[in-house]
Amino acid sequence: MLSAADAAERAVHHVTGLTGRTAESVIGIERAGQKEEGWRVTVEVVETHRIPDSADILAIYQAEVDGAGELVSYRRLRRYPRGRAGQD
Repeated sequence: MLSAADAAERAVHHVTGLTGRTAESVIGIERAGQKEEGWRVTVEVVETHRIPDSADILAIYQAEVDGAGELVSYRRLRRYPRGRAGQD
């Protein structure tokens, strides 16, 4: 069975590979899928680099990986300027 750390690593790999963007951090992880063998991972990504860095545009992506680390689904949840994540 895939550990949480391995699932996060695989999700980051999938999200960065599909978007061509740089992952900033993993901001959430939880069990998901049938029989809870998979993981739902929330990844913060730098969508647009700006100067200064405080003007970067970030996005939150949610990726679901199965028990083998294969991508089941992913989607962008929202975009926002760095430092203005809003209410969670």
